[in-house]
Amino acid sequence: MRRRASLVLLSFAVFLAAMAPTMRWYAFPRLAKIPPNQYQETVLEAKPATLLNYSTLKSEQVDKITIVQTLKGNVEESKKIERDAGRDVVVWDSLSYVLGPDGKMVSKIPERYIFDAHTQDPVHATGETVDGDPVRRDGIEFKWPFLTEKRDYQYFDAQTRTSAPIHYQGTRTFRGLEVYYFEQTVPWTEVPMPKTMPVQGITPDVLAKTGLTRWYTTKRMFWIDPVTGAPVNGEEIHREELRNARALMGQDTVTVFAGHVKMREDYIAYVVDLVKSNRLMVLLLVSYLPWSFTVLALLLLALSLWLEARSRRPATATGTDPGPDPGPDPGPGPVTAPA
Repeated sequence: MRRRASLVLLSFAVFLAAMAPTMRWYAFPRLAKIPPNQYQETVLEAKPATLLNYSTLKSEQVDKITIVQTLKGNVEESKKIERDAGRDVVVWDSLSYVLGPDGKMVSKIPERYIFDAHTQDPVHATGETVDGDPVRRDGIEFKWPFLTEKRDYQYFDAQTRTSAPIHYQGTRTFRGLEVYYFEQTVPWTEVPMPKTMPVQGITPDVLAKTGLTRWYTTKRMFWIDPVTGAPVNGEEIHREELRNARALMGQDTVTVFAGHVKMREDYIAYVVDLVKSNRLMVLLLVSYLPWSFTVLALLLLALSLWLEARSRRPATATGTDPGPDPGPDPGPGPVTAPA
């Protein structure tokens, strides 16, 4: 009976020992993915900021600029691309909507970002655009990979339509989470005019005829949860200028926008809570379950060996010492007849 129990325990130990690496190296890469229907809204503010007043064509100091950034999963488009790509794909339709202090639109930049649901690598397909212009992304945007590493990544900049390294700057603690801090500085670069302008009748073509050019620089900062790869905070020190503007505005360079853009406090709290709940699911697959299976397999193996040893131990005799072995029974002696 003990030997049968030891074999059963040994079978369970082998099964759990096999499941530990399977959970980490097979199940996790397939189960951990971004859902195709995800919707997320983030509000950022620059307080105070410098903004171009298009009615006076002068730069003015304002109390606040608000940027509403939405990410909406396009399920239908992702299914179409998956049929050709042969892998799980997420399509995010993004909109960055900038509001002035009066609540009126300053600019809006739509994007379509297509990427692998598991690795967050870009997937190049028809419809990959920024403000209606076709692009071909290299590197990440919006989100880092699951299990982010302590290294530099290529990060796509929507204004310049190019990718450049975003540098790992160290590990920090943010709202009780251990996060990786990244920075990227985009030098002054000439960038396209937005397709949608805040003044009716003014288009990029009209501005181009005046010789105006738009230039941009930013210092981009992200605090990334290394388990989920999600940004728990993001900031930018952002500047935009119109150059060659003397004929239209009376001076060569005019500031369009300048400010330190930060996530609004209530959205930081929401994102941190969301990341804390999501990281538990990832940790179950990559750490908690594999280690639990390994420890349990070792315990079952030890118990199985103990039971096996018990089953092989000879039974101990009870009562008095029987003395020396008398040897084989010689059987009955010869029978003699009575006299």
